[in-house]
Amino acid sequence: MLFNTKDIRFIIYLIPLFAVFVALFVFLKLIFVMIAFIKTISIILLVYYGLKFILKLAAPYIMKYFSKRLAARFDVNFSNTPPQNNAQKKEGEVTIDKVPSKQKSSNTVGQYVDYEEID
Repeated sequence: MLFNTKDIRFIIYLIPLFAVFVALFVFLKLIFVMIAFIKTISIILLVYYGLKFILKLAAPYIMKYFSKRLAARFDVNFSNTPPQNNAQKKEGEVTIDKVPSKQKSSNTVGQYVDYEEID
């Protein structure tokens, strides 16, 4: 005989113990996975709220920087226009800023097409 009754009883006692250890291992593995998931979620939330807080503090400086750039660009674009002297004009005086171009318009718009009415 390969096994005697003492060995078989010992093996029968070991099977539930092995099942308990496997279940404990699976449970601990699940706990470690949940801890890793919670760590990941907490890091994401920490970065999100940290950036939100920093941007809330830095927003006035960022807006000031972009408004200065926009004002400088506006000054460059519109500094070429000559200043208008509205104070020198007398009341009721009419001035023409632009002289219309003298283009000859042709009176021929197109060919005349004779048509007939259909009842």
